[in-house]
Amino acid sequence: MVWKITLVTTLILHLISLGGGQNIDPGVLLKSNFPPARPSDNNLKAICLYGNGRPRYPAAHFPSSSYAYARRAGKAVNRLEQWFSQCCYGGLAYGNRQILCCAEQAWETTLSRFCIEEYSTMTLVHECCEKKGVERWKCFESRAPNPFYRPLSGYRAPIIPPGRIFTWDPNTC
Repeated sequence: MVWKITLVTTLILHLISLGGGQNIDPGVLLKSNFPPARPSDNNLKAICLYGNGRPRYPAAHFPSSSYAYARRAGKAVNRLEQWFSQCCYGGLAYGNRQILCCAEQAWETTLSRFCIEEYSTMTLVHECCEKKGVERWKCFESRAPNPFYRPLSGYRAPIIPPGRIFTWDPNTC
């Protein structure tokens, strides 16, 4: 199943790179990447090593109207990948324990902001956003299509302009 998702995502990204991206449903782009998996001991190495090999979703990949959910989800993935980079290489954390704690905080903060953005619209919200506390995190975690943060073969993420800087609180670890 994972190889099928990877193959479809690779094909879609290749079509986009050839200029055909505007004809592809942006929601399809996210099916192999959203929601992102919770950082853990099992995927931390991949989170840090393969960040540039996982898809990003520049605004230009979306039509100028509609697809609001896909835009919000893509923005969340872009934000999280940027924050993971800060945790892994930005000097925020040192050692696997601290890096994992930082990545977990980035994940929860990203998905919290995603849910706030979901509730600010007049559309149905993501089902996980309707849950509270630990149940929300379990919901997102259980729906992650790429729990091991596998990169796409031959893919190189485009540079996304930096957004908000992530503020990590090491005292919560």
